[in-house]
Amino acid sequence: VQLQASGGGLVQAGGSLRLSCTASGRSFSTYAMAWFRQAPGKEREFVATINWTGSSTHFADAVKGRFTISRDYGKSTMYLQMDSLKPEDTAVYYCAADRQYGHTSSPEYDYWGQGTQVTVSS
Repeated sequence: VQLQASGGGLVQAGGSLRLSCTASGRSFSTYAMAWFRQAPGKEREFVATINWTGSSTHFADAVKGRFTISRDYGKSTMYLQMDSLKPEDTAVYYCAADRQYGHTSSPEYDYWGQGTQVTVSS
């Protein structure tokens, strides 16, 4: 599966952004999907994941209650709605896909998008 992330940009603290990750190639519905992020000088960290049917989601503590993950099967697209953004959310955001749901470590994911920059100003 090939993944294309988009939707990043510059936003003020307290604002919102919605990231998209569009999949092509093998069946979108057979993959669990996730978002990771990487800030300068830091390791890539888990943000959120959603299972094949969209019925189960899991979030990192740092974003719980502020971010929402969803998927649209008709558009083969996953979304990350980010509200109440903070300067510490500034990072390159990557989408990923894997056959198994529940992984929170980046080496466990087989497919990656190219990343989209999110910058939150204070």
